[in-house]
Amino acid sequence: MAENPSGPTEADTASGPVADPAAPRPGGPLPGDGESIVIPPSILKQQAGWAKEGEARAAAGEGKPEEPQIFASTVRKQDFSEADYENVGGGGKLGVVLGVVLAVLLAGSGIGLYIVNSHNDKSAKASDAASATSPASTPPSPTQAPVPPLKTDAKVLPTVAGDFGKKATITLPSQASDGSFVAKPLSTGSGAKINKGDWVSVDFTLKDWQTGKDIPGSYDQGKPLILQPGTGQVIPAMDSTLVGQTAGSRLLVVAPPAAAFGDQGNPQLGVGAKDDLVMVIDIERVNAPDARVSGDMTAPPADFPQVKVNGAKQADTITPPANVADPSDLKTAVLIQGNGPKVQSGEEVLVQYTGATLKDGKKFDSSVEKGQAFSFVTGAGQVISGWDKGLVGQNVGSRVELVIPAAQAYGAQPPAGSGIPANASLVFVVDILDAGQGSGGGGQ
Repeated sequence: MAENPSGPTEADTASGPVADPAAPRPGGPLPGDGESIVIPPSILKQQAGWAKEGEARAAAGEGKPEEPQIFASTVRKQDFSEADYENVGGGGKLGVVLGVVLAVLLAGSGIGLYIVNSHNDKSAKASDAASATSPASTPPSPTQAPVPPLKTDAKVLPTVAGDFGKKATITLPSQASDGSFVAKPLSTGSGAKINKGDWVSVDFTLKDWQTGKDIPGSYDQGKPLILQPGTGQVIPAMDSTLVGQTAGSRLLVVAPPAAAFGDQGNPQLGVGAKDDLVMVIDIERVNAPDARVSGDMTAPPADFPQVKVNGAKQADTITPPANVADPSDLKTAVLIQGNGPKVQSGEEVLVQYTGATLKDGKKFDSSVEKGQAFSFVTGAGQVISGWDKGLVGQNVGSRVELVIPAAQAYGAQPPAGSGIPANASLVFVVDILDAGQGSGGGGQ
């Protein structure tokens, strides 16, 4: 029920459409013109200009409290089935991103990620479509000057104290910044190297060089930010500085306006149009698009389908017991116990999965086969309820088997062409790769 599925490979296309846990829920799609990870819904759709008057409130639900968090948005290319999106920054298919994310705004300040128009034909056309549905009060999108070349040092830089994994103390020099765009490693980790399009979780500390103002960062929120560097979907201060770094590293970044919030600055954060942004970034985890969890695998209980994990880009084999009965409620089994943080409702979660029908073990979709990890926000109605219920509370790094009754899957209205029978119980094998705040990466 999310709007974030991985698309079919050529082989999938040849054999017909596939379904996934992000396919439309029975009763129709979520309201709204844009594809949005929205927390709170009213703020995202009003600020991004994709909601018609009153629509964001309807999506959020009258009278329900809203908790501001990081968000990201995409716009549908056209009315395809959920298996026919065009992927941004990867080899599958997903929605067309409207432009470049130009501002990282934090949940503690009640703000998120804003998408602005890039200066190319494709995003300009998407922008025209979005502006046609924007309310008259929507402010103009910021413009973006050319990003200066990235350096590894400068004559004058802030100093940083504190340990990796904890909020940094940033001390500004008395001199003004010379306008350089700098990414200087302060310590180098021994973890995986970041390649373009990898999924990365980072924690960071922020400061405005001109005003000396501290800006709430991820350490203030207690959750890392998940993003895909090198795909043009976050500000250059993060997008172009992380590729080539390694997990476990701490990085000092000084970003002039063109590499941060553009020539309009960021009034919500108190960042002026000519202010340099200082960031200390701790790189926590790195996952390649085809990554899987590791560890000793425990066989599921006897009444669960048995699971065989195959090679790279090969879907797991799921074999149900003979004469298996439909479950009356969701059943879960942990096949590999991870030692990461527990997944919380409202977090963006990065997973690999294989899905099959419980009756015969017939595979209908697999992100493993596509080599493209899948992300969604828990508790937001973006996926079938069996996923929301079964993955919240599990540890990052775990492999979990979910046996889901039809009422918590697709019910009487499975996705067209999916091969899933009406009222079918389903089974998924899900690797939980990461969890944190969303950033609008390729899976968004």
